[in-house]
Amino acid sequence: MDSPQMEESTKPEGGLTMTEEIKKAAPRKCLATFLKVVLGLVLLGLGAWAVLGWWEFFLVIIKGCSGLFLLLAGIITLAVAKE
Repeated sequence: MDSPQMEESTKPEGGLTMTEEIKKAAPRKCLATFLKVVLGLVLLGLGAWAVLGWWEFFLVIIKGCSGLFLLLAGIITLAVAKE
């Protein structure tokens, strides 16, 4: 049988099989995921530093937003109860 010819005919026009394409793309995907994790950890660290560094101002913002939050929660609750 002509199995090598059959194998060549099943390859897409680009010349790579699906497995070869996945193996080729895997390092790029791994690097992209690693960079996203590093960026996420850096942003978490900066956020924690900002909250701890400006704790007094953070509490003022929380106290100032609590009234608006309760008003919005009440409006949403009434809208849900109306249906």
